[in-house]
Amino acid sequence: MSNENNNWNNHNNIAKGSVKAGISFGSALAMVVSYANWHAIGWAILHGILGWIYIIYYIIRYGVH
Repeated sequence: MSNENNNWNNHNNIAKGSVKAGISFGSALAMVVSYANWHAIGWAILHGILGWIYIIYYIIRYGVH
């Protein structure tokens, strides 16, 4: 039973780390895309907070170049 709990905890920790990495990557990507297009730090910060939401919006609105 203890080994089963350890496996569950390991998988849970890996999943949490993956989600955090994905969110961090989404924020960084959103800031880079925003700054490259608008050349404004304020917009880049706001879009970094929105993360993947801004990336999806940008792709729908402007497409992939």
